This record gives sequence, structure tokens and C-alpha cells, in this order.
Amino acid sequence: MAMPESPWRQLFALWFFWFFAEVAPKTLAALHPERVALPSSYILKLLLVLGMPLVWLVNGVSGGFLRLLGVKKRKSHDDSLSHEELRTVVYEGSQIHAKPQNMMLSILDLDRITVEDIMIPRNEIIGIDIEDSLEDIVSQIKSTQHTRLPVYKDDIDKVIGILHLRNAAKFLTEPELTKAAILKETVDPYFVPENTSLQTQLLNFQQVKERYALVVDEYGDIQGMITIEDLLEEIVGEFTTDLADTSVDIHPQEDGSYLIDGSAHVRLINRSLGWDLPQEGAKTLSGVITEYLQAIPDSNIGIIIGQYRIEIIQIKDNMIKTARVSLSPERRET
Repeated sequence: MAMPESPWRQLFALWFFWFFAEVAPKTLAALHPERVALPSSYILKLLLVLGMPLVWLVNGVSGGFLRLLGVKKRKSHDDSLSHEELRTVVYEGSQIHAKPQNMMLSILDLDRITVEDIMIPRNEIIGIDIEDSLEDIVSQIKSTQHTRLPVYKDDIDKVIGILHLRNAAKFLTEPELTKAAILKETVDPYFVPENTSLQTQLLNFQQVKERYALVVDEYGDIQGMITIEDLLEEIVGEFTTDLADTSVDIHPQEDGSYLIDGSAHVRLINRSLGWDLPQEGAKTLSGVITEYLQAIPDSNIGIIIGQYRIEIIQIKDNMIKTARVSLSPERRET
């Protein structure tokens, strides 16, 4: 009569089989994927051919059983990665450097961000009012830091055209300058809806060969402007590293706080300072504060939104012009 094997011997045999049959081959294949994959593919192909009839039989039996139960099997041949899966692959890629990784993640997020999120607001658009005197118009053209200026009549909603400053030399050198000569060098404005995604707008800029667009709402009123540079900065980041050059709306203070213009976009603040102010609702700092208070404050007050302390410094024309924003002491220590 045979004696039963010792439990320790059985455990050692199981561990030996598991190590040499699974762990060691996987480790070897991970170290030399090309050398292992090609020979293994011939074996796997043979097993696939031999096992195909059994696979068909099992699938046919299970499919027939499901049909008897009234369950319809959906056919899907789409093996492509979803948006979230692709984002996870890029985010978890340990071999990808930080800068290229951030750029790839920004590209994946372009379809989630709209033109309204990054546009220059209406009140910050610098343009030429054709009703101004010729002296004022010329002075504005000579002193502007922009390459393109909208030309309008009385109001920005009445845009006549877009003037590229490289064409300004054609009329500035004329002995008798006229407004007709200025209008002759303008081109038709290009309008885009405010809810257009950045991915779509980037393709639109490429198709229409434009670099500058005016953003309009559903009623056709101009809400802001956007340039191809604004879109590129969403992918590669700001083109300058100095915070003072990056945004004139954010002013660091000695106590660690920041004086921020109320019209500054929340996305710009978060990107420049590494913060996470809420972006779901209002787009500007003034909008975030008034949305939190559910009213327009009539005096300088202080509030706390999440981890941020906000002190209203200046209010003008029913709008928060300047606010002091700082991190709470707990957040600052971390």
C-alpha cells in the first residue's frame, strides 16, 4: 500500500510548477519580448487552428442557450481604446517625460474645452473705432502691441473688418491719409460660436487659413476673440516663464498672496499658479465670487472657497475689479 505524499512535498511541487511554468517564462518574455514573441506566435497559431472547432462549438452552444433565454448578443469588432483608456495609457506611461506627457494629455482634452473657456473677453478686445479722428487712429496703430486689430463703427458688435498691421504701411506712407484707405486694407472678420470645442476650432483654423476669430453667442453678439496662439498655448503651455509676462492680471505679493484682476480667467489662474479653483460654472474670478455669493457685493468682504481665501479689494460698475487671493495655511504647508 502506497504511503500518501507529505503536504510539504505537495506544496513544494506546486510552487516549483508555478515558478517554472508561469513566473519564469513571463519574466523571460518581458526581458526579451522580440526574441520570445516570434517563436511563440507559431505555436499559438497552431493551437488556434486546432482549437477553432472546439471554440465554435462552445460559442454556438452558449449562443443558442442565450437566445432561448431571450438574450440578444451584441456583435462588436471595435478593439480600439476609448478616450479614457487612452488618457490612462498616456498618464501611466512611466517612460514618457513630463513635458511631452502634459502635451499629449492636453491634446486629448481639447474636445472637452470650448472656445469660451480660453477666449479674450469682450471688454479686453483692443480695436479701432473708425469714427475716431485720424490722428487717434494712427497713434493707436503705432503704439499697439498686437498684429491684428478689429475695425468697428461705434461699437464692437458693428465690426467692419480686421486690419493686419503689416498692411498698415500701405496707407501710413500716403501723404493724405483717409479712412477709406484704412478700410481698404481690412479683411472680412471670421466668426465662431462660443461653444465650439478647441479640437474643432483648431481644424477650422487650418481649413479656413485663419489665425484670428471673433467669438459670438447664440444671438450673434460678440463675446470675445481667440487666436491660434491661444489654442497652441493650451497644448504646449505658456510661451513665457515669467509670471509677470505670462499674465498681467496676476500680481504676486510679499505675503504670498496674489492681487488678481476680476476679469482673469479661472483656467489661466489655475494653470499659472498650479491651483484648482472651480471651473465648472463661471469662467472668470469675478464670476466665481458672485456665483458663490449669489449676489453682487456692495462692499469689500472676504470669503473662503475651498482652500482659497478671497478678499474683494475693488468693485466698479457692478463687477469685481480686483481681489486678493491666497491659499489657506493648511494648504500652504503641504
